Amino acid sequence: MTTVDLTQRFPTLTPHEMLAGFVPSRRFEEARFDNYLPNPAFESQARAREELQNFAEAVGRTRGGFRLLRRAPSPGEGIYLDGGFGVGKTHLLAATFFTVRSEQKAFLSFQELLYVIGALGMTEAVKAFTPFRFLAIDEFELDDPGNTHMVNTFLSQLMPGGTSVVTTSNTEPGALGQGRFNTHDFERQIAAIAGRFRSLRVDGPDFRARGAQVVAPLGEAEYRAWSGMQGQARFAPLEHRALNRHLLEVHPARFRKLLSGVDAVGVLDASGMPDQNVALRFVHFIDKVYDLGVGLALSGVPLGSLFPETYRHGAYAKKYSRCLSRLSELLSEARSSVAVVTPSSV
Repeated sequence: MTTVDLTQRFPTLTPHEMLAGFVPSRRFEEARFDNYLPNPAFESQARAREELQNFAEAVGRTRGGFRLLRRAPSPGEGIYLDGGFGVGKTHLLAATFFTVRSEQKAFLSFQELLYVIGALGMTEAVKAFTPFRFLAIDEFELDDPGNTHMVNTFLSQLMPGGTSVVTTSNTEPGALGQGRFNTHDFERQIAAIAGRFRSLRVDGPDFRARGAQVVAPLGEAEYRAWSGMQGQARFAPLEHRALNRHLLEVHPARFRKLLSGVDAVGVLDASGMPDQNVALRFVHFIDKVYDLGVGLALSGVPLGSLFPETYRHGAYAKKYSRCLSRLSELLSEARSSVAVVTPSSV
């Protein structure tokens, strides 16, 4: 039986198809407030859980119902979950989504939101999202002036109509865009975006690294054992360079469909990525693999050699750190599923 060849997939996706699929992915489909386990050393985690649960239960109560006099809807509220990677922000975001008692809600990444706005145009995008009582937006980040203007306009037209928004980010609201473009020229727009949200800090270490050493890629014997365990019809093995070339031809918003029907991805002979465009596409791909609950094994250079040192300390440092954290978890899952074990090192 043949395996899946991702390089032969060129998925197309209409904005309306995307709207229908905006729900938490497989990894977070069971996320609830009662199975979020706050780190007792960081009070902000328990506080965030409590505040978000109260927020979710209250969302939408002012909409609907019988009114003798029709009034303008109350503006939607916004909460901005700010914290490092691996503290459970996406779990809390998914739990909020599931607690909101409405069918008029959506859970999507920031990249997916930008794609829909760009594809539909601002007027139609606002019209498409207006019926929603609640939007959960994961990994909010401003990378350039274009998406800064786009998001500011979108939120300014949507939220006054009653749509509430909770978003996650690794960057404080007031620091959005810093190091990526000249934020001085867009201070007013950035301030307007930040002003629509109440910031809720979530402190703590990366849970994926608690008590663990840095995880190494799989060795040859490990990879061979792991790949032999995969159902071939839903397994996508490919060389790292071939994957990177293909990702440059597929918009990140289509990665979900690119991985449709795939249970595991095997990336062979991983090597360093000196081109930042290539590296960032790879980061988006790993984010989607992780979110979808797709298994992944990787062979090749140590994780610490995938991205140049300058990138891991530059404007996109948090994205690269999150990627390495998620890769470590995925590799740990792959390694634990096979009998062959080698020392973990980088």
